[in-house]
Amino acid sequence: MIVWINGAFGAGKTTAARELIELIPNSTLFDPEDIGAAVVRLLPPKHLTEVGDFQDLPIWRRLVIDTAAAMLAELGGTLVVPMTLLRQEYRDEIFGGLAARRIAVRHVLLAPAETILRERIAGRETPPTLPPGEMGRGHWAYDHIEPYRAALASWLTADAHLIDTGALTPYETAARIAEDLGAGTVPVCDIVQTPEPTAETVAAGVLLFDEHDRVLLVDPTYKAGWEFPGGVVEPGEAPARAGVREVAEETGIQLEDVPRLLVVDWEPPAPPGYGGLRLLFDGGRLDSARAGAVLLPGPELRGWCFASEEEAAELLPPVRYERLRWALRARERGAALYLEAGVPIG
Repeated sequence: MIVWINGAFGAGKTTAARELIELIPNSTLFDPEDIGAAVVRLLPPKHLTEVGDFQDLPIWRRLVIDTAAAMLAELGGTLVVPMTLLRQEYRDEIFGGLAARRIAVRHVLLAPAETILRERIAGRETPPTLPPGEMGRGHWAYDHIEPYRAALASWLTADAHLIDTGALTPYETAARIAEDLGAGTVPVCDIVQTPEPTAETVAAGVLLFDEHDRVLLVDPTYKAGWEFPGGVVEPGEAPARAGVREVAEETGIQLEDVPRLLVVDWEPPAPPGYGGLRLLFDGGRLDSARAGAVLLPGPELRGWCFASEEEAAELLPPVRYERLRWALRARERGAALYLEAGVPIG
């Protein structure tokens, strides 16, 4: 199990975490700031100046997931992780990666009043893991108060167990967390993901269009970037049928006909991924009533939208956009295309 202690900079996460491991038997402290410090030392300075925070680096998020999983495999017990996560997509990516390893995350949010936060920040030093070019002492933490306030007003409390630490000492905060964990009032964060593949996979996506020929895209909670409705084909399952099943599970739309194949794309392995075949099917056009009835019934998807080809280029990762681009050309021509790494062959 992981107890992830979230909150604004200055909320007292790290000091409370140090007290907490003394109260929970067989528990270990893992501070992702250490990963940030290592990344700052390892990456070229020029690369670091292009980001505002080490959390913006995909390598940091990947290493946090891998390190946490490795520590639990080595030590067992409970891992206590004090780390501010204010971007929902980063929280989803990290918690989703841990869920893929069947690691339960209990999300605790320390939330003192803003006046208390500002008092604490005033006496706090700049974190040593800031990339070169960041502003000096105090400013960095103050600049994160507004993003914290915005996250608090939107998504941050949806699955977090909130504790007001304004009047609590670090020990009292830790004791409160330990008490709530023992009482079972801190639920497991409801982010799910299928286990990470151990070999090449076959995945089927389905393109659905509105009356303006815009394509339906969904925003998964468990990985970065937008995607098409779809997922991994299960053993013994026909790919087109898998696409139909995934569309129903993810959007609530029941497709009556087997969708027509548009693209077969071979995705080469790119460690830690294994690659495999990626198929896109044409699910047809939805009238306004069906398009307006799109649902997101599970915790795997954060949102959805209909996007033009130009808008999709801004939302999709490059490899998925290339797949979409050629699928749209195949739809226009009425003939399926075979791609390798997003490039038509033959």
